[in-house]
Amino acid sequence: MALKQNTEQGGPPREALVRFENVSFGYGHNHPILNEVDFSLRRGMKVTLMGQNGAGKSTLFSLITGAQKTEDGKIQIPRGLTIAQSYQVIAQDERELTVRAFFEKRFTDKVYDIDPKIASVLEVVNLPVGPDQAKFLERIIKTFSGGQQARLLLASALIQEPDLLLLDEPTNNLDTAGIEHLTKFLQGYEKSVMVISHDAEFLNSFTEGVLYLDVHTHKIEQYIGNYYDLLKEIQARIERENRKNAQLEKKIQDNKDKANFFAQKGGKMRVVAKKMRDEVEEMEEAKVDVRKEDKTIRQFVIPAQPEINGELLTITSFSTMDPKTHKPKTNKANIALKKKQHLQLKGPNGIGKTTLLESLASGTAEGAQIAKGVRVGYYRQDFSTLDFERTVHEELLAAMDKPEEEQMRKIASGFLIMNETMGKKIGSLSEGQKGLVAFARLVLLRPGLLILDEPTNHINFRHLPVIAKALDQYEGAMVLVSHVPEFVAQIRIDDVLNLDK
Repeated sequence: MALKQNTEQGGPPREALVRFENVSFGYGHNHPILNEVDFSLRRGMKVTLMGQNGAGKSTLFSLITGAQKTEDGKIQIPRGLTIAQSYQVIAQDERELTVRAFFEKRFTDKVYDIDPKIASVLEVVNLPVGPDQAKFLERIIKTFSGGQQARLLLASALIQEPDLLLLDEPTNNLDTAGIEHLTKFLQGYEKSVMVISHDAEFLNSFTEGVLYLDVHTHKIEQYIGNYYDLLKEIQARIERENRKNAQLEKKIQDNKDKANFFAQKGGKMRVVAKKMRDEVEEMEEAKVDVRKEDKTIRQFVIPAQPEINGELLTITSFSTMDPKTHKPKTNKANIALKKKQHLQLKGPNGIGKTTLLESLASGTAEGAQIAKGVRVGYYRQDFSTLDFERTVHEELLAAMDKPEEEQMRKIASGFLIMNETMGKKIGSLSEGQKGLVAFARLVLLRPGLLILDEPTNHINFRHLPVIAKALDQYEGAMVLVSHVPEFVAQIRIDDVLNLDK
C-alpha cells in the first residue's frame, strides 16, 4: 500500500523532497541493507521509519544525508534542500565541546550572534539556559545528563531550520515532560519529518504513514496511517497469504494422490497423471512467501549470584543536581536492598539519576555501600560498559567466570546474536544490537546486584515484554531507572526513591 500524497485543499500533490529509485546498498556481500528500494517522501509529510534492530534504519538516514553512497539506483533530492539529523547519541569527539561550540559545529559558515539563537531553540526542547546564559553555553557537553544530551541533540538539528528533519530515536532518555514537549512541537511543525522510534504512542500522535524496512527482504513497505494501522495491515496480509497457501496445499495434495492413482492404471491414464503433476508444479510456483515477522528474543533468566546474603546495597545519602540552577544538594536516605528486592529511581532529566547509578556501580558513591563480594551487573544507556574495540565473541566470553564457548553461544543465540555477528567489533553494531549484547552479557555475568539505566532505549518494541519479564523475575537486588511507565508496570518494584522529593 502506498503512502498517500498530501494535497492542500484539493490541490496537486506536494513536491517530492526525497525519492529513492531502485536503490541498493549493503556492507559487503554478506550484509545487504536495501535491495532495489523505491519510495518517496513529499513536502510537509511526517512519516515513521520502522524495522527490526540491525535492519538498517540509521543507514537509510545516512544515505539521505549523503554520508553514505548508493551502490545501485538513484536518490533524487532537489538542489538546495536542507536536511538536519538528530542522532541517537552524541559522538565521542563532541563530548568535550562546550555547548556553544557544539551548536556552531552544525553550520559550515560562521553564524554571528548565535547565543540568542541557541537559547531560543533550547527553550523549544524544554532545556532553559537559566539566568546565567554565558556560563551555560560554556558548559562541557559530557557534564549533562543523558536526557539533557538528548535535548541538546534535538535542538542542534532544529536550530538549522531544515526542510527535512531526520530524528533517530528522539525519545530515548527523555522524561515524560520532555516527550510531551517534543510531541507538541512536532504536531505543530510545518516542514517534513522522518522519525525512527519504537515508541508507538509518541509516533501515533503526529505521523501519517509508515515506511517499514523489512530485515528479511531488504525492501521498504509503505503504509498509510499510524503504527496500529501497520500492525492490522501486516496481520491481514499474513492471514491472506496463509489462506492462499493452505488452499493451494490442499489442491496440490489432491492432485498428487490422483496422479499416483492414475499412474498405476497405466495406458492413457498415465497421460492424465502427467497433466496432474504439471498442475502440481504450477501450483507450487503459485505459492507465496508469507511475510516474515521480526524475530523476538527468547525468554531468558538473569541468574543471581548464589552465594551472597544479607544487605547487598545500602544508601544513607545521595547527591542531586538542581536542573535549573545546576547546584548540587545532599539528601538523606534509608535504603537497604537484599536479595529479591527491586528499587526504582525516579526524577526529571538532569537531577542526577545516571550520575548516582554510575557512582553506585563504581563503588565511589558517598553515602552508599555495596557489600563485599557482590558482583555488579551494570547496564548503561550509552553502552560504555562494553569494550567497543572487542569483538562480540570476546566481550561475551570475558563476562563469564569460567568461559564456556558452547554455553556462551547458546545464550547469545537467544538474543539473536548469530555467527555472522560474533566476529564484529562492538563499536560497529547498531545501538539496538549493542543493547542485546549488553543483556546477553548480564545473563553470562550472573550478578548479585543489577543496575539498569534506561534499558528500553534502542530496543525493538517486540523484545520489551520479554526483557520486562526477566527483570521482574530477577532474584538478586536491582536498581532501575526508566522513563517508560508501561515497561516499569510489568516489573515488580518493592521500593521507590524519588530524587526530586
